[in-house]
Amino acid sequence: MPSGGTHDRITLWALPFVAGVTFLQTRSGNLTLLVAGGFMFGGLMFGPDLDIYSRHYQRWGFLRFIWLPYQKSLRHRSFLSHGPIIGTMLRVLYLTTLVSVLVILVLVVAEKLWNVTWLHMLGETVVQSIADYSTEFLSLLLGLELGAMSHSLSDWGGSAYKRFQKQGVRGLLPRAKMKKRKARSSATRRSRPKTSKKSSNS
Repeated sequence: MPSGGTHDRITLWALPFVAGVTFLQTRSGNLTLLVAGGFMFGGLMFGPDLDIYSRHYQRWGFLRFIWLPYQKSLRHRSFLSHGPIIGTMLRVLYLTTLVSVLVILVLVVAEKLWNVTWLHMLGETVVQSIADYSTEFLSLLLGLELGAMSHSLSDWGGSAYKRFQKQGVRGLLPRAKMKKRKARSSATRRSRPKTSKKSSNS
């Protein structure tokens, strides 16, 4: 598995390519900036390794404690943290939920103290913003996913290379197939008739 520094270099080296392809496809500087920014954030701070004590986790500084429940709930390199799309969406949902709860608590206290209806106004504003800027939100999510996938793909590629070095082509086969092959070979060995010493000597 590549080190944290290697993951950072992969993210930085891939950034010009991601930005260039995005601009060629969209011809929009704003969308390119959102995808590139999401890619950087996803690759350096919002990646799959938030499920352990990693560089991603440490870069959150004094706010890193918010990821402790996330770490305790997931096994490292599970599909829920490193899986395509679902890993990023779960982290977005987790962080959005935490921020929403905090904002709602602050607004409830403010409404009690100053007798204003900020909570209802904020809800309407958020819903309207998502509807008006849906393309921008999708561009940001795409950047986050690309940043996370660059991390996961380098993990899987590094692990596959190590297995190839140790076991050759067999190390690249799915484990289920290898288990079937082992079970079949052991069953074949058990089913072979044992030749007696007498027949071998004659």
